Amino acid sequence: MASHRLFRFPKPQWLNSANTRTAGVYLAGALFSLGFFFFIDASAFSSSPRNGSSVHITFVDWIPGICSALGMLVINSIDKSRLAADSFSYSGNGVAWKARLVLFLGFALMAGGLAGSVTVMVLKYVVPEYPWPTLWFGVANVVANACIMLR
Repeated sequence: MASHRLFRFPKPQWLNSANTRTAGVYLAGALFSLGFFFFIDASAFSSSPRNGSSVHITFVDWIPGICSALGMLVINSIDKSRLAADSFSYSGNGVAWKARLVLFLGFALMAGGLAGSVTVMVLKYVVPEYPWPTLWFGVANVVANACIMLR
């Protein structure tokens, strides 16, 4: 008899534990807050007189983080039961593909945020060959978006 599993290997039992779920929630919150901490730290340092550089974090640097945060919000707003199968009781036909489309858009926002942060870092900080304290502004942006995406 054919199984309806996606992967050949069974899921470990410890993944179904309430303690594992609680640890995952705390880890996700820590990654999210750590990511924004890095970026806000770089933003505060860029406006500091101790910066020693004429380069500052502007709104262009914030756009990838905004995209990643919106993507995370979209992904977390999807009800997992809507992804499994089509149900005719909730807003007509094709609920599963609508939920999958919205989920894809959320992942696309997060991937676009990460790609945008790498682009901003390369174009604004790496190509002009700024030294390390200034280069940290771009690295912090990439680290923040990576933490939000890993979240």
